[in-house]
Amino acid sequence: MKATQGTTYRMLGNRLNDITTRLETLRKIGASGKKLNRPSDDPASIRPVLNTRKQLSNVDRYLETMGQSMDKMEATDGHLGHVENVLVRVKELAINAANGAMDDQALQVLSEQIGHMREELLDASNSTVDGKYIFAGYREDTKPFTLNPAYVPGGYDPNNSATWPYVYNGDENPTSLEIAPGERLQVNITGTDLFFGDADNDGVVDPGRVNIFATVTNMMEAVAAGDVARIESEMSVLDQGAEQNRRIRSQLGSRAARVESAMQHQEEVRIDLKQILSRYEDADAIESFNNIIQQENAFQAALNVTAKVSQLSILDFI
Repeated sequence: MKATQGTTYRMLGNRLNDITTRLETLRKIGASGKKLNRPSDDPASIRPVLNTRKQLSNVDRYLETMGQSMDKMEATDGHLGHVENVLVRVKELAINAANGAMDDQALQVLSEQIGHMREELLDASNSTVDGKYIFAGYREDTKPFTLNPAYVPGGYDPNNSATWPYVYNGDENPTSLEIAPGERLQVNITGTDLFFGDADNDGVVDPGRVNIFATVTNMMEAVAAGDVARIESEMSVLDQGAEQNRRIRSQLGSRAARVESAMQHQEEVRIDLKQILSRYEDADAIESFNNIIQQENAFQAALNVTAKVSQLSILDFI
């Protein structure tokens, strides 16, 4: 069967269209650096690519959440350091007041200074990060500590929160973070645990714990009254409060180290997943360039052949 000139033209046209389409695809791969731009490019790779992308999304979510928690934990550690400094300063003032050589006016001045320290303690307990109270438990939008209007000086009872100088408005629920599938870690401190020594928020100071606010308040009242015996008694309680703060700070530091370690692990997982995704999606730059050159040469050759064929006429056969 003899091919007609029309058939030849159609064959050459189809060939040019195929080469042009292939060349456009190769140029797109070269420009984007991706060999997988649509499902039809490699149907067998779609499922592993989608699975890898999902895992990457989960890793990014973990990293973002842990990053925010690390910011909050670092801020919390700074406030705990300030709390310790306040307690140290209160003890220094109490030691000065306990020497028994000061008159009533000097004692009032020291008592007022301790009152200022108590205000600093209150400011630290009501600290915020990104507009959220860090010591309020789940109630991050609620100011955790306020003055107790029913407080009576000298009437503190560790077993009755109604007699405490400050009221806690948050809750006892610490925030936990999922740092890995199935693994959760506490990343904050509740104010009632730290400042009241009442971890379960039942209105009773836990055994072996200290209500730091009440201790500073008692010290302020004892200094104002010049009661040396009470000052010395409250100093030992103040030391317990400082130790309580250091212990909780140490626990927070351990948890922060665990979060940091988890972040490093997730970063490594992210790199591995990126490499897996790259094997499916990314094109080899040198190979892409060579393929484009070869296809352009093929396109030019097809154009030359088509041009020569199109110049043929019936006169060439006479």
